[in-house]
Amino acid sequence: MASYLQIENLTKSYGDRVLFADITFGVNEGEKIGIIAKNGTGKSTLLNIISGKESPDSGKITFRNDLRVSILEQMPNFADNATVIDACMHDDSKMAHTISQYEQALSIGDSDIINNAIQQMDAAGAWDYEDRLKQLLTQLKITDLNTPIAQMSGGQRKRVALARVILEEPELIILDEPTNHLDIEIIEWLEDYLKRSRVTLLMVTHDRYFLDRICNKIIEIDNQQIYSYDGNYDYYLRRRRERIEAMAAELAKVKNTLRREQEWMSRQPQARAGKAKYRIDSFYDLKERSRVNLKEENVYLDVKSSYIGSKIFEAVGISKRFGEKVILDDFTYTFARYEKLGIIGHNGAGKSTFIKLLQGLIPTDSGEWNVGETVKFGYYSQDGIAFDENKRVIDAITEIAEDVVINGDRHYSPMQFLQHFLFSPADQQKYIHTLSGGERCRLHLASVLMRSPNFLILDEPTNDLDIVTLGILEDYLCSFKGCVIVISHDRYFLDNIVDHLFVFEGNGEIKDFPGNYSDYRSWATERAKMQSNESPKGATTATNEKPRTDRPAKLTYKEKKELEQLTADLELLNAEKDSLDALFNSGSEIPDIIEKSARYNELKELIDEKEFRWLELSEKE
Repeated sequence: MASYLQIENLTKSYGDRVLFADITFGVNEGEKIGIIAKNGTGKSTLLNIISGKESPDSGKITFRNDLRVSILEQMPNFADNATVIDACMHDDSKMAHTISQYEQALSIGDSDIINNAIQQMDAAGAWDYEDRLKQLLTQLKITDLNTPIAQMSGGQRKRVALARVILEEPELIILDEPTNHLDIEIIEWLEDYLKRSRVTLLMVTHDRYFLDRICNKIIEIDNQQIYSYDGNYDYYLRRRRERIEAMAAELAKVKNTLRREQEWMSRQPQARAGKAKYRIDSFYDLKERSRVNLKEENVYLDVKSSYIGSKIFEAVGISKRFGEKVILDDFTYTFARYEKLGIIGHNGAGKSTFIKLLQGLIPTDSGEWNVGETVKFGYYSQDGIAFDENKRVIDAITEIAEDVVINGDRHYSPMQFLQHFLFSPADQQKYIHTLSGGERCRLHLASVLMRSPNFLILDEPTNDLDIVTLGILEDYLCSFKGCVIVISHDRYFLDNIVDHLFVFEGNGEIKDFPGNYSDYRSWATERAKMQSNESPKGATTATNEKPRTDRPAKLTYKEKKELEQLTADLELLNAEKDSLDALFNSGSEIPDIIEKSARYNELKELIDEKEFRWLELSEKE
């Protein structure tokens, strides 16, 4: 494989804080590499150095000559007043330059210059560029090429930047959090495109399904060093666990040896006289090796919910629209105790508006919310922290509460509580406008949980959180003794947390799906296959066959699940009935004959009822 990029002995620090030291690795043709590390340990900084936006303290970066490289930034920047077409035809792109040269040649009218420009257009494949651009943007759900970028949402801007990168046809793409601000439909489109493409990738992402399905190599930054694993994310997890266990065993061995050598070094100098110098040097080497810290500092979530009663909330006839756009249309629902709900749908379908309506942050057009008296909302908004940017972290939290009471009996000062979210005393003195994306997320989470809510509403909580913190948050939410509503594009996160989904399908339509995201995806794929196999409306098959529309409808996903459950139930009920038949026919004395007779009659009724429904459903198969 050809070498595309070589990083040698790279070191970067900010003041006394070293991000990584003397790291070396390469990127070869065809590799799809994911970079993993905790927030603040240098992932994005490494990409910025490779991209030339930052300088390393020392080290060398070498790209292959004439390598075509494109970069998808976490927050793409565009020229002021640019439209979609302007953004995709930016001045520094080779394609834009080729087309511009051709247009200039036509205006000059010199046949030699025109012929040369035509050759350049042929070589670049520029003749159908605009058609390819329109086709790609349509796949990315952007149809108007003259829309000003300034009027677009973060997700739309990200899709335009993505189209620009793909159209450049690079050999190496550098991606910084490519899934942030994209809805699940577009993430899956991108995932499928990158899996099929032969392009080489170097990316930072916290999306674990994305990593697992695309990457063939993982690079982890840990303790200022890098560790490489030739495999996907699932393989990395197994090998990393083995590495940590081996390092822990080695560290224990070093410390045992060091204790013995410490006793020898502590003797009087004359007792050590004549001893080999190598042993003294070895002691200091052991001492240095024993300082390795394998203890992982993680966010500590030990905040229980306050008591929540049996009445949570009811939505009765809720309607909301903005002009012609319908968000909710006569929506009615009763929320249950301890329910964990996921909300999905394309950008702009009304997901964030729904949870703001629920909390009374936006008024409804009609209908009402009946919220239980014990409900205490905790709202994590994707809009970020509503703190004064010029305040210090500690001051912002102290303004909320000078005494943080957790689980009803434990008292923390704001400084102590912030340390649970990895804010050291020094970090707590930082001004909020200087915080990284991950630090802002942790501060936002701290401000929500310090109030001990019993109903958590989380709007895109996974943006900017590292993988380790995401895992801790998932474990916390799974055991949370309260209610949860989560809007997220992170499929892995949804699969681990929710009991069912609200699928926002647009125009006020909300589908309540019983299951997690993977269940829904399987169902949606199966439904799409069934629809594609159906004949056109009104068409008939063979001469003697009825039109397809006259046949019984196929089983829905929910009906299939019901049929499976009925089969299992009937098996158990018939087994119980058979055992009672055997008992009644045995001739033995039966002490509780009245109860067993009553149960026998009940079983017959249940079996009849379930068999009738089973036959009804089985006819649809």
